[in-house]
Amino acid sequence: MTGPDAASAALTAALATAFTGVFGREPEGVWHAPGRVNLIGEHTDYNDGFVLPFALSLGVSVAAARRDDGVIEVRSLQAESTRAQTHVTASVDGGPVVSEGWPSDHAWAAYPVGVARVLREHGTGGASLLIDSDLPQGAGLSSSAALECATALALCDLHGVGIDRPALARLAQRAENEQVGVPCGLMDQSASLLCTPGHALMLDCRSGLSSQVPFAPAGSGLTLLVVDTRASHALTGGEYGRRRAECEEAASLLGVDALRDVKDLAGALGTLRDPVLRRRVQHVVTENHRVEAAVGLLRAGAVPELGAMLNASHLSLRDQFEVSWPEADTTVDAALRAGARGGRMVGGGFGGSVIVLAPADRADRVRDAIAAAYDERGWTPPEFLEAVPSGGGRRVTPA
Repeated sequence: MTGPDAASAALTAALATAFTGVFGREPEGVWHAPGRVNLIGEHTDYNDGFVLPFALSLGVSVAAARRDDGVIEVRSLQAESTRAQTHVTASVDGGPVVSEGWPSDHAWAAYPVGVARVLREHGTGGASLLIDSDLPQGAGLSSSAALECATALALCDLHGVGIDRPALARLAQRAENEQVGVPCGLMDQSASLLCTPGHALMLDCRSGLSSQVPFAPAGSGLTLLVVDTRASHALTGGEYGRRRAECEEAASLLGVDALRDVKDLAGALGTLRDPVLRRRVQHVVTENHRVEAAVGLLRAGAVPELGAMLNASHLSLRDQFEVSWPEADTTVDAALRAGARGGRMVGGGFGGSVIVLAPADRADRVRDAIAAAYDERGWTPPEFLEAVPSGGGRRVTPA
């Protein structure tokens, strides 16, 4: 065993051993849920629109064992490196966290505890959890949803609760909305649970219906790079919530349930007087069209032509939705000058990652050009990951 599979197996074995050392008993299993890259369809999910994410091979792993006392005890190996509180204990029935309330250094624990409290309504109970990850945090690759989904899979298996994956994704989303306070849409949790290898997931965020769309860049002589700009973001801040509120206000003024329902863009733009709301509407409506166009290109095998869609999406996110940031814009510009087919920021914005679609034989040149652009500006060097569409969350041990 070599490559990513070997690395994953080593992480799983180390996590199981660490669990025994921390809790004094062996885990009943280890569960893994991946991070995701959204190929296209940004800020459309909470507008009941369309998205096209795929799962990464990297993600969050949870070693777990059942508890019968109604307590969720969570420890994180990752928190040790950030000097956050590594040990949090709470009741799955609600109430205060045992470890001195819910201060900022416990913030990571709101995700697994929130999932446990939502799933309690469906028959799960307490558990001891030890968490580790090989997914960069703050890179816009949805480490939070991966944590939620790995926890959800573990709790359901430990307590013998059967919930189908689309429904489990909605429960994980609800946990983030209600328990953490992030008004996220359904995309991240769906990608982490539903994706299959070699495919992107076409998801209708209103109905929850999805389909698998073939996506294997290597088969077309291409490489999809994820560039972590090292500009960290936090979606619990005000800007993400403000964008969602603006979209809801625009939908109300236009008399539709959500911006997904706007059919006459020109008419909508003429109706709205606020230039900010006009820009938000223009992005969401045209981004939904780009998702549908991208699906058509992939089903036709025209993967190289996807680059134009990525470029248009980035410009719209930068100029109409106004969520890009300097490192993202510089990354896209440098990549295109070096011969990439296209690129765009991914995630909620204001920091995180960029994806770049490049011919495989130019990938090194593209990496070098991006790194040089950062060096010229005195920025922290970016990190690069070659993204391979992978499968969704699963129990990884015992087999």
